[in-house]
Formats: sequence, structure tokens, C-alpha cells
Amino acid sequence: MTTTNERPTSHRMLTDVPMEPAPLGRFEPLIGADHAATLRTEAERVCRLLDGRTVWNVNSTDKGGGVAEMLHALLPYVVGAGIDARWIVIEADEEFFAVTKRLHNRLHDEPGDGGELDNEARAAYERTLAANRDELLARVQPGDIVMFHDPQTAGLIPAVKDKGAGVVWRCHIGADSPGRLAHEAWDFLRPYVAAADRVVFTCEQHVWTGLDAARIALVAPSIDAFSAKNQELDDPSVAAILDAAGIIETSGDTSASYVGRDGVAALVRRRAEMIEDAPLDDSLPIVVQVSRWDRLKDPVGVIDGFARYVAPTTDAQLVLAGPESAAVADDPEGAEVLAEVIAVRDRLEPAVRSRVHLACLPMHDEDENSAIVNALQRRADVVVQKSLAEGFGLTVAEAMWKRRPVVASGRGGIKAQVIDGRTGLLLDDPEDLREFGDTVVTLLTDHDLAARLGDAAHEHVLQHFLAPRHLLQYAEIVTQLCG
Repeated sequence: MTTTNERPTSHRMLTDVPMEPAPLGRFEPLIGADHAATLRTEAERVCRLLDGRTVWNVNSTDKGGGVAEMLHALLPYVVGAGIDARWIVIEADEEFFAVTKRLHNRLHDEPGDGGELDNEARAAYERTLAANRDELLARVQPGDIVMFHDPQTAGLIPAVKDKGAGVVWRCHIGADSPGRLAHEAWDFLRPYVAAADRVVFTCEQHVWTGLDAARIALVAPSIDAFSAKNQELDDPSVAAILDAAGIIETSGDTSASYVGRDGVAALVRRRAEMIEDAPLDDSLPIVVQVSRWDRLKDPVGVIDGFARYVAPTTDAQLVLAGPESAAVADDPEGAEVLAEVIAVRDRLEPAVRSRVHLACLPMHDEDENSAIVNALQRRADVVVQKSLAEGFGLTVAEAMWKRRPVVASGRGGIKAQVIDGRTGLLLDDPEDLREFGDTVVTLLTDHDLAARLGDAAHEHVLQHFLAPRHLLQYAEIVTQLCG
């Protein structure tokens, strides 16, 4: 792998994320020889087209959340194809992330902290990005292609465009029916985004008004079927990993092993912080939601809906799993939301509270965290994603790939993944707790339906949401910019 350009400085603002190359050929058993050949041919063509130029990806964190997940999944294949692809993370402070979290919530048409997107907010935003800009400009060369991700990086677009690079801005979030709050975020970001050569959205309903239609592209995210989060695990391995992570106590002599992104077998050694009255009972059904500690993921609503409408009629247990709150640098509300979730759980009647388990998963090692999520989703009898707003929802695709029956909100990119009644069950109104509870109970009690939905879900992800499709769409964008 090529090394990044060095710039003499006492403090580097940008962090390079290392990537091990991965071979495109590993997809052939999944997608077939013809599609694999097309993928190889396109990769060779793009290599020739770039002719030594670098493709950069710039975002605000290398762990936690869907953007980091997607980049970890995609970029090793780009590097493995012979393209000089690099990933760098900007440095920012709490004031900056407070503003960008406000933008994040507004783009979902939610008020968030209720703060203003005023001149003071813009000054804090631009001040942080200015500190990153000079180092970025020292690395990027004319003719390179730079892909910026989400509100945190949009302010860097004009300077990089002026340097002579091709610029793509990818917005991973949006509102299905944007209102005043979403338009406030658009107006804040539009002066920066207007300079981009291409603006990429996940789905059509998230596209902003007033942008040049010729510069808009729609690209849905994807998962890596071979990553630690999605690789095949047999039942003994699932049990061993969950036991090693302190989530479910089991007995057995299988090691808690998984294969990391470097292709080397590793063991799960770190334990989750479990907030529970007693350990999970492995003999009883488990309902799982995996997400950041974010109000838009509605963890409080999941607990409330479970307590009111699932617990009284089933013996199921609920697991809400998320990252260690301090580990996600660009999400300042994580610890606050986790505290709210704990408080709601604490107020439950003891008999119900004993069936509600919170798991704060270790984040020190990305692959280890992914292996724990993999095992937890595979052990789940039902996976839920009760988001109030959603960009795409990678956890939905991950669960579907594992043949899990899914209950999810009919919001954003989730609607492309879950075809109601065919690849999962959609909630018309994610705030309707009775609908949520009754739908979960349906899948807990109708095992034939759950199995049928799970099998169809796996096939749907295979056809539409694996990396080859995603890579080919990016190849088209690169072709347009190089042309």
C-alpha cells in the first residue's frame, strides 16, 4: 500500500486509516463468474483512467456509525484492485461536533438540541475545518478525486475544488418528507456543497431541492459479506463469542474466534458492559436492536414497546446493543442518550426489567466489536430497527444477510431493503408502540413466516446490497469525473 504524503508539522490534524488490500475475486462464489469478470474489467479500466491519481475519502471518525462501517467494507477492495485509495479522518473538538450533530438532526428534520445554525455556529464549523484544510491541501493534488462524507466535511469542498481536484460529497442522511428544519440544514451547507462535482444521496426522497440535477447520483450503501461482522459463524462459534463477551453465559469447548480484515484468526477477549438484573437466558427467545445511542434510533421506544406489548404475551428477552458511548468521537449525545435509556429501564416493573438487557460493546478493536455484533444478530430470534428517521440502516442489511426476520421502520433506505411481507415486516408508524409490539410478537410466534422472511431477506441482500454493486456505481462516478 502506498504511503501518504508527509507534511512537516508539530501536530497533524488528519489521521490516516490503514487498509489491508482485499481481492475482488473473493466475490465470485457469491455473484457468479460473469459478474465477477465484469467487476474485474471495470476495476482495470478505472485504474487506467486514473493513471496514478489518488482517490481520497474524508470523514470524521473511523469507528462507530454507518459511514465508517461502509468505508471499512469498501476501500480494501478498491486498494486490492490497484487503485491508490486513501482514507483520512479530520480532527475536531466538542464545539464542532455539537454543530454537526445539530446539522445531522436537522437533516432528519428533527430539532436535536434545539440550538441555532447561526453565524456563531458557522464560525465554529469553519474554524475547525480551516485547521484541517491546509494539511489536506498539501496532500491532495490536481486531478485527484476527493469524496467527502456527511456534514462534518462539507466545508472543505470549495478549497479542494479550487486546488483542481474532482470533488464528490456524499450525504448519508435525510428526511423522507423534509420540512423547515431540514431546509435550515440545507441552507447552512449549500454554500459548500454547491461547489461539488457530484452530490450523492442514498435514496431519491433525500435529494435536496435546488441542486443541479445533472450532478446528483443515487447510491445505496452496502455490506461486506466477508467482514468480521457478516462472515459465516456456526452455532458453537456464536455461543463462544457471546460467552467471551459476557453477553450470554454458555458452556462448550469452541473458541471465540473470528477472522479479521487482515485474514488472520483472532479471539474475542474484551467483555461488554452489561446493564441487567440477571444474565440472559439462552433457552428463551431474544429480540435485538443494534445501533448507536441516538434518539433517532428510538431505544426508549423499543424498551417501552417491548414492555407494554411483547413481554406480557411472550417469554422473550430484549437486548439493546450499542457502542461504548465515549468511543464515538463525532456523536456528543451518545452518553446522554445512554443515560436516558438506563433511566427508562430502571423504572420498569422488576419482572419486566429483568428481561431488558443493555449491552455497551467494546470498541477498542473494530473487528472484535464486529464479531460480537455478528454473533448477537445471529443469535437473535428477531432483529428490530425502530428508527424514527434513517439514512439507510446498515444493521438491517446485516441482519437480513444472516437470514434473521426483521421488524423495521418504513423510513429512508430501510424501505429499499425491507419489502413488507416478503423480506421482513415494515412499521407504518414507528412511534406506534402497539404496532411495533404486535409485529414483533407475530415473528416470535409464527416460526414458518420468520424463516420464510429470513431466507428471502438473505437473497435480497445478495442481489442488491453487497459491495460489487456499490463499487460499480462508484466506478461510474469516477469515470464521469475523469472524463
